[in-house]
Amino acid sequence: MYGSTLRRPGRSAKAYADIALETRVMSASPAQLITLLFEGADAALVKAKAHLIQGQTAQRGQAFSKAIDIIDSGLKSSLDMEAGGELSKNLAQTYDLIIQHLMMANLEADLDRLEIAQKMLANISAGWQQNLANLASTQPS
Repeated sequence: MYGSTLRRPGRSAKAYADIALETRVMSASPAQLITLLFEGADAALVKAKAHLIQGQTAQRGQAFSKAIDIIDSGLKSSLDMEAGGELSKNLAQTYDLIIQHLMMANLEADLDRLEIAQKMLANISAGWQQNLANLASTQPS
């Protein structure tokens, strides 16, 4: 039963990573879930960049698709447009712009566009982390 898994250490590591991620997701607060979405999108973009550089078209497309899905179905769809007002509207437009850059980067194998999108997403993620840190510092102990 265990022998086939032990002969393939890469498979065991992936299974362990999948379980670890599932555990993190199941125990995460809503704010932590957003952080996990940023991490997932970033990881997909790192893979997309590696596949783009290596000329691996199919894998590149999969990685871009995963990042776009996380941004669109995860980050953008989690915005509360009513409560967030202008900020949510601006973030939604920025996510759309990031997605547009990613689609063109994939279509044209354009490393510059990918890096622009990565920087934009990293800036939003950094702002999110700073906001969480600010909130944590104002919470009573």
